[in-house]
Amino acid sequence: MDDALHYADMRKITPGLKPDGSPDDNDRVEIGPTQLAFDEWADAGITPPNLERMRGFRLERLKEKLAERDYGALLLFDPLNIRYATDTTHMQLWNAHNPFRAVFVSADGHMVLWEYKGLPYLSAFNPLVKEVRAGASMFYFAAGDHAELIAGDFAGQIVELMRTHCGDNRRLGVDKIMLHGADALREAGIEILDGEEVTEKARAIKGPDEIAAMRCAMHACEQSMYAMEAAVAPGMTENDVWAVLHAENIKRGGEWIETRILCSGPRTNPWFQECGPRVIGAGELLAFDTDLIGCYGMCADISRTWLIGDGEATSEQKRLYREAHAQIVENMATLAPGKSLKEITFSGREIPEEFVPLRYNSKMHGVGLCDEWPSIRYPSDHREGQYAYDLEPGMMLCVESYTGVVGGEEGVKLEDQVLITEDGYENLTTYPFDARLMG
Repeated sequence: MDDALHYADMRKITPGLKPDGSPDDNDRVEIGPTQLAFDEWADAGITPPNLERMRGFRLERLKEKLAERDYGALLLFDPLNIRYATDTTHMQLWNAHNPFRAVFVSADGHMVLWEYKGLPYLSAFNPLVKEVRAGASMFYFAAGDHAELIAGDFAGQIVELMRTHCGDNRRLGVDKIMLHGADALREAGIEILDGEEVTEKARAIKGPDEIAAMRCAMHACEQSMYAMEAAVAPGMTENDVWAVLHAENIKRGGEWIETRILCSGPRTNPWFQECGPRVIGAGELLAFDTDLIGCYGMCADISRTWLIGDGEATSEQKRLYREAHAQIVENMATLAPGKSLKEITFSGREIPEEFVPLRYNSKMHGVGLCDEWPSIRYPSDHREGQYAYDLEPGMMLCVESYTGVVGGEEGVKLEDQVLITEDGYENLTTYPFDARLMG
């Protein structure tokens, strides 16, 4: 038909905006929430973030940390750090072990993204990305026996960028780089410094829109958990149950799950066994850790343990569960802005001796785009000076517990996610604990 709009013409029509400020044109380039998620958030009274503001806040955090350290720029290869700086994604899991992407952020805020084949449209939605280039792939599969040559070319680009945007400053923070790349930068006169420390400290404090994004991710994760709990039944395999969480996360615009930590019955003790084909029986415990990268790339890290079937919990199941719950509640109560991480390490609930050998590896840890700095240990694991910092408003932490005895039949894993506020903390987790196991 003569009056039909061609695809190219349709893209020129100015679209409306979704609740997060992204174009409502049914052609969103960046990964984002589905209409199901937006509808659920509206029903729950949850306001999505403004993505333009969130991206600006993150860039300012990086610039601030660079200025504090007198670094000329950052060079980032970690996919989560690239996400933080640019809010762009591309084949995140593949990129995690095949580093083909990189981003350069100078202290004056100039941002250059190295993308697969230099494709510009994958980041065009974010005007903070000023240039898109190709040629950061220095891993052997992509570079073969020319890795040193490619690394040399890449280092030349970094020298040129630093000369243009950093003056005489040759101090470059780098997070994760291939060996040939590091050698080439040093040979080019670049001083390589710890960029991972910079990004972890920048990411630790969340701005208002990041907090809003996390509220969205947490709600979507919990809705996915409700679907999983409704589906679980004796006779299902662990993989059957875990697949529900994956599907529900993707349906809402979530991205991936970092681990496969779901187990049942005797596989709940010791902890950290990953899900498999085991058939779940009535009266057994099912325990899991979501480790879920959800909407807006935010990590919803919640652990729950359920009693499977319609029966009553045993006295031992209740005892394990109540101890795990008490650890969560009492350790969370120690949180407040201004408290040192050491003070939190040496306060809170003392783990009964029988549970110490199989305790979780940390009392709490930071969380944002994934598990993040810091890690708050138990007193017996404390190393003086390792985490000599204080809690600040805007930090997010996951409060962990695992209870199981050596040689025991089962174990219990629980975890809630909290926000440090100006006067205390807010538990962002609303998913209920198992009433039958609480007794």
